Formats: sequence, C-alpha cells, structure tokens
Amino acid sequence: MYPVKEIDVAELQSLLGDIQGVKLIDVRNPTEASRGAIPGAQNLPLHTLPIHADGLPGDETVVFYCQSGGRSAQACAFMASRGFDNVKNLRGGILAWVRSGLLVA
Repeated sequence: MYPVKEIDVAELQSLLGDIQGVKLIDVRNPTEASRGAIPGAQNLPLHTLPIHADGLPGDETVVFYCQSGGRSAQACAFMASRGFDNVKNLRGGILAWVRSGLLVA
C-alpha cells in the first residue's frame, strides 16, 4: 500500500494562497458536490479517476477531498501507485472545512 500524505484545513488554506498554486479535486459524486464544495475545486468523482488520472498535473500539488477523508485517501493512494508524489489528502474532508467556519460554493 502506498502511504497517503495528509494536510489539515490550515495547511490547505496556506497552499491555496500560495503563488505556486494547487489543484483541488473533489472526489464526491455530483449530488454530494452540488450541496457545497470548496471554492475553486474541480469535481472528479472517485470512480472516474482512473480515466482522468493522466490529465492531472504532475508538476503541481494536487489535493483530494471528499466528505470525511476516506475516498480522497483512496484517490491519493491510487495516484501514488501511478507515480504521482505530489498528491495530498485533506484530513477530515469538507466536514473539517465547514467545521473550521470556512465557506463553501
């Protein structure tokens, strides 16, 4: 199994404000994502990741999130198995984001 690198909400906020940028991927299904998403995120349901993986940037940080962190950890492990070492999981998912008082789009 490939280790999953995790970040918390504060670290994600820092990355989102960084000049280098970050690709934020919401791996929830479209119905879940329609209830609210982190601003700037792209919805890419977990089951579609294998067909879209090669289109993700290899030269910038990619942060995956879901409802609570389980599916996004699977996404990180899958991408790591394909040689991506710049992927991170948002610990606690969008629930942690909302609990921190941050807005969703």
